[in-house]
Amino acid sequence: MLELFQAEWCPHSHAVRQRLTELGLDFVARQVAAEKEERPDELEIPTLVGENGETISGEEPILEWLDRHFDERADAKRHRAKARAEVPQFAEVAD
Repeated sequence: MLELFQAEWCPHSHAVRQRLTELGLDFVARQVAAEKEERPDELEIPTLVGENGETISGEEPILEWLDRHFDERADAKRHRAKARAEVPQFAEVAD
């Protein structure tokens, strides 16, 4: 199972989650501390850990890795269109 170390507020994490959806991949989301100094030194947001333990950090390297290893699901274009319509920007969760 793929693991994504991410934060909901992070636009780079959002882009990776969206691509994982377009590819139809299941993953476990691991939440990280909001403050960089509270995270392990080597942990960048986002970081993806593959099923074989390979670690890829940063939005662009993760997206490139995913595109090299997986094919899009048949409804990927519909997912992209829905994401553009429904999530044009991040909305805050009410306190």
